[in-house]
Amino acid sequence: MSQARAEEAAKAAHELPLWELGVAAGGVSQQAYPGADEQARRGLVLPYVVYRGKVLRADDGGAGLRAVRTDGFELDVSFAGSLSTGSRSLRAREGMARLGTLVEFGPAARWFLNGRGARDRLVAELPLRGVFEASRPDHHRGMSLEPELGFERRSGAGELGYAVRVAALFGDRRLGSTYYAVAPGEALPDRPAYAAHGGLIAWRLSGTLARHLTPDLRLFGFGRLDSVAGAANRDSPLVRRTTGVSVGIGLAYTLKRSQAGAND
Repeated sequence: MSQARAEEAAKAAHELPLWELGVAAGGVSQQAYPGADEQARRGLVLPYVVYRGKVLRADDGGAGLRAVRTDGFELDVSFAGSLSTGSRSLRAREGMARLGTLVEFGPAARWFLNGRGARDRLVAELPLRGVFEASRPDHHRGMSLEPELGFERRSGAGELGYAVRVAALFGDRRLGSTYYAVAPGEALPDRPAYAAHGGLIAWRLSGTLARHLTPDLRLFGFGRLDSVAGAANRDSPLVRRTTGVSVGIGLAYTLKRSQAGAND
């Protein structure tokens, strides 16, 4: 990256406020689980907080205490999750326990392969997360590991920012059982009993877009393609489709921001 480009990126980062408060609204249609043939859909209105401290962070790159930070590497906390199907029972899981909203969090190592300050940057990420039910945080559903490689185009004011990522999601036997196990008492003529395995859950290809329509109003969207081709539980009777799509779109409005700039 040229010296001029580096200075431009540093200036843009410095102009970001230390914190922001706002509200976001949008709609999501998510594959109920990798291999499902039905979708979970939600319309959401949520407040959000962004904080860009040197150690404590909460932004679109993750949240938590950033233990290590260099120009090419950082270690912090990563979050992910999946929506419940609400009160509706999936046809494939008729008579079985409903899948609730799952939340995942844990340490994530992140490498900026061509430098943190690059406008077009390559990022490799390795998050290890525990999976829990949102309504029952004490109910541990397993562990996931999701190595990911991504390309990010960071945007300036009025420009389109985007990212494309490819990942592989792995889970232990407990997480595999959450999605794919069928107990003998749950078996039906077209749904035999099945003991789930740990290993590859799904391949993932995802993309995100974001654009500031005004200094306070931002449009964002995402899409993700999941495939269970070659997955450890591909033979489960609960796998009804090899590939599935999740999409979402929304608006975020900043209500208040600090006068102080971000620490980095």
